[in-house]
Amino acid sequence: MGDTPANPPAGASGSPAAGVYSSVRQLRADAWSSLTELARQWASDTAGAAHRQSTQERLDALFRQLLPIENCWAFPGRAAFAELRRLRTAEDRYGLARRTDELHRALGTESYRSATPRPAEPTAPAGDEPLPAGTTPKPYFEVLVVGELTAAEEEALRVSLRGRRRAEDEFVYEIVVAPSFEDAAMAVLVNPGLQAVVIHRRFADRSPYDLSVVAGLVEQPPVDPYAQDGPYEQRAQALGARLLELRPEMDLYLMTDGSVERIAGVLSSGFARVFHAREGLLELHLSILHGVRERFRAPFFTALRAHSRRPTGVFHALPISRGTSLLTSHWIPEMVEFYGLNIFLAETSATSGGLDSLLEPTGPLREAQDLAARTFGARQSYFVTNGTSTANKVVVQALVRPGDIVLVDRNCHKSHHYGLMLAGAQVVYLDAYPLDRYGMYGAVPVKEIKRKLLELRRAGLLDRVKMLMLTNCTFDGIVYNPTRVMEECLALKPDLAFLWDEAWFAFARFHPVYRRRTAMAAARTLTESLRGQDLANQYALQQQELGDAPDDETLLDQRLVPDPAKARVRVYATQSTHKTLTSLRQGSMIHVFDQDFSHRTAETFREAYMTHTSTSPNYQILASLDLGRRQAALEGFELVQKQLEQAGVLRDAIDQHPVLSRYLRFLTTPDLIPGEFRASGVEQPLRTGLARMSAAWEDDEFVLDPTRATLHIGLTGIDGDTFKHEHLMDRYGVQVNKSTRNTLLFMTNIGTTRSAVAYLIEVLLKIVEELEDRKDELGPPALRRPDADADAVRDTVVALPDFSAFHAAFRPGGRTPEGDIRRAFYLAYDETQCEYLSADEVREGMTGGRDVVSATFVTPYPPGFPVLVPGQVVNEAVLDYMRALDTREIHGYRPETGYRVFTEQALKEQQTLLESGNGAWAAT
Repeated sequence: MGDTPANPPAGASGSPAAGVYSSVRQLRADAWSSLTELARQWASDTAGAAHRQSTQERLDALFRQLLPIENCWAFPGRAAFAELRRLRTAEDRYGLARRTDELHRALGTESYRSATPRPAEPTAPAGDEPLPAGTTPKPYFEVLVVGELTAAEEEALRVSLRGRRRAEDEFVYEIVVAPSFEDAAMAVLVNPGLQAVVIHRRFADRSPYDLSVVAGLVEQPPVDPYAQDGPYEQRAQALGARLLELRPEMDLYLMTDGSVERIAGVLSSGFARVFHAREGLLELHLSILHGVRERFRAPFFTALRAHSRRPTGVFHALPISRGTSLLTSHWIPEMVEFYGLNIFLAETSATSGGLDSLLEPTGPLREAQDLAARTFGARQSYFVTNGTSTANKVVVQALVRPGDIVLVDRNCHKSHHYGLMLAGAQVVYLDAYPLDRYGMYGAVPVKEIKRKLLELRRAGLLDRVKMLMLTNCTFDGIVYNPTRVMEECLALKPDLAFLWDEAWFAFARFHPVYRRRTAMAAARTLTESLRGQDLANQYALQQQELGDAPDDETLLDQRLVPDPAKARVRVYATQSTHKTLTSLRQGSMIHVFDQDFSHRTAETFREAYMTHTSTSPNYQILASLDLGRRQAALEGFELVQKQLEQAGVLRDAIDQHPVLSRYLRFLTTPDLIPGEFRASGVEQPLRTGLARMSAAWEDDEFVLDPTRATLHIGLTGIDGDTFKHEHLMDRYGVQVNKSTRNTLLFMTNIGTTRSAVAYLIEVLLKIVEELEDRKDELGPPALRRPDADADAVRDTVVALPDFSAFHAAFRPGGRTPEGDIRRAFYLAYDETQCEYLSADEVREGMTGGRDVVSATFVTPYPPGFPVLVPGQVVNEAVLDYMRALDTREIHGYRPETGYRVFTEQALKEQQTLLESGNGAWAAT
């Protein structure tokens, strides 16, 4: 039924203890397992009346625990659950055991999703019958009906909607009834199978059930906005807004017996349709199916599949198209055997005949991208078939001209550095807070960003600042508060554009807590705030408090509010769909929420897209992006929930293991985020329940993504690079995201299974047991050596270098920090301008007063970002860091040749050119 702890702790009554779970799904799964086991014990109990009485009490406790949860699901449903309780009350021990086992099996196998429901009766719950042999099951979903319905009204509605089914319907659904606002909010968080909501005229505020069993696992909705005595449409509006805030992918309908014409005129656009209760049932049924059908559409995949089934004659490129260069080959028949024929039938260079052009889409590809924009909350979305590295370069080239100033996290992916070089940007690097103990960087504090903007403003250069580029979330799972960052930056630079690199964060859109920290959600929130009166009032009050000329320190210490009359929301996000959602390798997307796009950026974006996009894109990647979007729109919430659960299971399995926990531990939020950035004070948000996680993600400047688990391995005495390659990957085939000297990063995703987690635990246990065996074999006198090795890995701290500075020869602003990477990069193409120096020679030159300046990017893997860029001054911190690295892969540096640097003469010539006005890009 789900992935849960193997031996969940029990409450006082023998039922699973809610406090040990991070989701209701886990709690429900274990409660059903316990219920089935107890019912079986009760049926076979011969131990006497006292023991049977104890079993009965434990059964009753489980029924009380499951009642509010089962009300959120159509299966087994309220009627089936009531049947179990009747069997318990009647003390039909064998009947209860049999029926409980049937329902538990159906839940575990999800067979109810592909079964034909049989009519329910007042005294018996709806059951299910297997589909006839050879019948393909239709996709199944559930619909939430919010209203105070009697049992008879509920059953009548269920039967009426079933009666409107037709053989040609693509989907099958069942209804779940929630009597109150509280129950509805809980249902959409608990039941990921819900795809639509129908709000009836009458619904209560508070639940009639005891919801304390799930307290902390779901957010409790506020009461005031939907007071019982408020107008009906106002209460429905508040409920609809709350549900769409939690699950924006769902379709929302209103059913009333009042004036539908009047109500339709006042409801928000969040409602798809309004129906009259006495005449709209068929239209409601058809609308529900239509809404799901719209999300289910995969226009490009459908077109490509249709193309593969057509007979064609290929007089174009691609001999591999239709498999013609393979099927008769005597030497590579295994290519068809391995990949299958369909992939070659779908290979084509055609952009017509039902297909489309990625460069100028007007058909199914355009539709697929429009659906992606709707799913991810963007105004425009674009497919990219060569990864987020290219997506980043497209956005930079679209928005940045030579001479423009760009602020960027120095620790970002190399594609940003190369993109800025190609664009001719003047780069201001931002320093993230360091985590020296673990050999990694955190994120860039908003105060650091504001400090650089204020420095540029003092120099009169703010008009040339065009963009801020940040990685959200970082490689190690540090997540920004994008709304706050953009608000404070727009307060200083109202037309600033933002590029959020969400290569590892595409999945975040599909969880209500994560969503608020995504670029597209933050852009929409910011847009709505700028339109509202509240922000205008806050801005006016702050301006009054700050006065006419506040000093920089005052501005740094204030949480700044943008001027709604001036600020423009210009937000771009690049996502590696293939990294965290379903897509073939290199499938990525660009999402745009730019108020100035159509009249300011559309043409330059088109040219940049043309520059970096192949005229022969891989159609299989495009089709997988289309299907990955469909999956995310229909089951993304469920998949991300499971991903979070697997992350919790992985942490528990190691932190609670008697042997593993002696050598290994997962780093927590306080380890990776200093207290100054955590106003909530919550240390491990996910472990304290979804409600507290939500509070932390609402308020804190930085939060830690729970799906990215950093394992500290210092006590093993094995360095991270060796542990990753020689032990995990080479010996056991366990793929690890990254390593530092004393950590390994494990990343759960929507495909992570409980079996994969179990295998990882087995492997880690074998490694640790080998360490213990080695200790035993050494004997008491030699025990110090492994401990000494462990201390060396655990305690060796190398200070992470901040960005030093660009040399004056590549710093057109003179007194300000921006540097011209492009000039330095291309100057290095002239070999006469460069030389190679060993680390010792670099130190000698620095001691003698020489400015040693890098002529190339130097990028160790890990951490995977440049510690030196062209034009950067080499300092002692960089040399110390490079000397301490034990990684086997460093781009741009070879120990046998040393550092590639500019000659002193080259720097003098460049500085002379710069001072004469010929060495800088003209600002246009």
